[in-house]
Amino acid sequence: MKIQFKYFVMILALFTSALPAAIAETDKIVVQLTRDNENYGHRKAFFQIDKVLDTIGEKNLEVVVIGYENGILAMTQNASTATMLTKLANRGVKFKACRISMNAWELNENDFPLEVEFVPAGAPEMIKRQLAGYKYWKP
Repeated sequence: MKIQFKYFVMILALFTSALPAAIAETDKIVVQLTRDNENYGHRKAFFQIDKVLDTIGEKNLEVVVIGYENGILAMTQNASTATMLTKLANRGVKFKACRISMNAWELNENDFPLEVEFVPAGAPEMIKRQLAGYKYWKP
């Protein structure tokens, strides 16, 4: 009986020591959205993000989309992607719109759905995220 208990403790110790390695941190992805909507580019990008979440899992992936230049237009509430943006936001995707691009396109905060947050400038936000450990993705 003592031998069985000894083996039980050894096996338990083996599994619990491996447990932290088995629980991985959430991977972080930053998505650059700068292209125009030629050939439905914005919709394709949002559908790709949705498919990645389906494949990898929402709990395993943190996604931040930063829109600037022409890409900011995909984040407006009148865009063809507005419904998809809301769906992705409900899945945990964060959307950040560049204020410089907003000014260039003569947009204000009321032109965007509530799910969109605002950053002073898109490109520096991309760099900051990458320096903070986010992996870069431009669909």
